[in-house]
Amino acid sequence: MIPLNPAFARLGDENAFAVLAKAAELQRQGRDIVNLGIGQPDFKTPPHIVEAAVKALRDGEHGYTDATGIAPLRTAVSDDLARRLGVDVSPDLVLITPGGKVAMFMAILMFGVEGTEIVYPDPGFPIYRSMIEFTGATPVPAPMREENGFAFSAEETLNLITPNTRLLIVNSPANPTGGVTPPEAIDRLVAGLADFPDVAILSDEIYGQLTYDGLAHRSLLTYPEIRDRLILLDGWSKTYAMTGWRLGYSVWPRPWREVARKLAVNSYSCVNSAAQFAGIAALKGPQDSVAAMRAEFDGRRRAVVAGLNRLPGVSAVTPRGAFYAFPNIARTGWRAKLLASALLEEAGVATIGGPDFGVHGEGYLRLSYANSLENIERALARMAEFLGRPASVNARG
Repeated sequence: MIPLNPAFARLGDENAFAVLAKAAELQRQGRDIVNLGIGQPDFKTPPHIVEAAVKALRDGEHGYTDATGIAPLRTAVSDDLARRLGVDVSPDLVLITPGGKVAMFMAILMFGVEGTEIVYPDPGFPIYRSMIEFTGATPVPAPMREENGFAFSAEETLNLITPNTRLLIVNSPANPTGGVTPPEAIDRLVAGLADFPDVAILSDEIYGQLTYDGLAHRSLLTYPEIRDRLILLDGWSKTYAMTGWRLGYSVWPRPWREVARKLAVNSYSCVNSAAQFAGIAALKGPQDSVAAMRAEFDGRRRAVVAGLNRLPGVSAVTPRGAFYAFPNIARTGWRAKLLASALLEEAGVATIGGPDFGVHGEGYLRLSYANSLENIERALARMAEFLGRPASVNARG
């Protein structure tokens, strides 16, 4: 056997896709499965966006594009950031990517080397830790605590920074918890970062337009004092129900953007050309679909939290953003991954065990409410029946 680069032994996975595959296999066997595992809007991409891609194909947009993205799309991103956030971003600092995940891949590769540390949210998106370990850097988990609404604690996060820290990853609104860090905490975090001028920041804001209860999203891009070391990650997948289009963008300080461009050239060359025209239509076209999806998610959010809090041994804080609930299941007596597996196999409900999102995830499940209200209610009823069984019936491990 020809040996591989040993770094690949450190590369992790994203179990949501494994659960998706398992749920699909059970469905092929004739099982009725309610999938609350995958973080994917159940809405169709708005028709005007689809038509823009179709028109691009019919117009002959079939070739390579600039590795950084077509100029009209980068300009549309710049204009959208000005409209939503009131910030001035040159299109020359924008990099279009095949999904938002590529930006975190690039950023972690740039700063992750042996002997350095990268601070990341935990529970958090599993690819953060996977990529950090792949590079040989030391992952330093910043706890996202239930008692803090799963928001960043500025003080606790800043205390984790050492002379070896090269990158801080921030995610708000957050996957998997739905936590939103309030503006005053973001203010304190940015103020504290003045003491650490050699630490780069990756702000994952892919759920930035999905906040509730009147809570405004505070983008790190609005802080001029850190713009020279801030990488913004965003995209179309969640906001416009475009997960399968694989279209994202990032904003970089000028020197790092050139490095990111070279990584693009050396890996994927450029993003699908027709998808880029769809991205223009999404940003420049009507935004009523965004408001409609957010309102629908809000109703589902309320229903899922109320239903979870009625389940035996379960409690759930109300998420303030994204489309995830992260209920505490410690009082059920189950280990989280065992419970997630049992719910899928025995109750026909797909969820994700909290440990798949980090060392602080034990005792929790992630449920996505990016599914219909009818399916959410069916799932909750099945969970109630399963958890209501006598302890002797359920083998808890």
